[in-house]
Amino acid sequence: MSLPIALGIDHGEARIGLAISDELGMFAHPLETVPARDTKIALDRIATVVAAKSVRMVVVGLPRNMDGTYGPASIKVRAFAEELKSRIAPCAVSFVDERLSTVAAQKALHASGRNVKQGRSMIDQVAAQMILQTYLDREAYKAAN
Repeated sequence: MSLPIALGIDHGEARIGLAISDELGMFAHPLETVPARDTKIALDRIATVVAAKSVRMVVVGLPRNMDGTYGPASIKVRAFAEELKSRIAPCAVSFVDERLSTVAAQKALHASGRNVKQGRSMIDQVAAQMILQTYLDREAYKAAN
């Protein structure tokens, strides 16, 4: 069973990382980085990607505190996701816990020989990839059980 094409989003203050699933819904791949300072431009770009790639599910990383509670960053991300949802309907929007996704992305890029300066925008894409892969793996597990 394959899943519809999904887009992963790692929303940050300066940049928004995007990742996309393959057509089988098995693997997430880094896609691009969108500047986050102008919300309207960012939303327009993401809506364009959703339409161009025939995306049916958008998965947004939801920041949580280490104790599992939600803080001010999660309020901003939820507001962004609600605005995005109204622009990309009927495409669904889902959330995935993104705790430590950026740290894991930094470690993965460092292990591949890139330093932070070389990979700053790539870090956001890889974080989005990890968020999306978490969703894809969860859905595959549900389908198998």
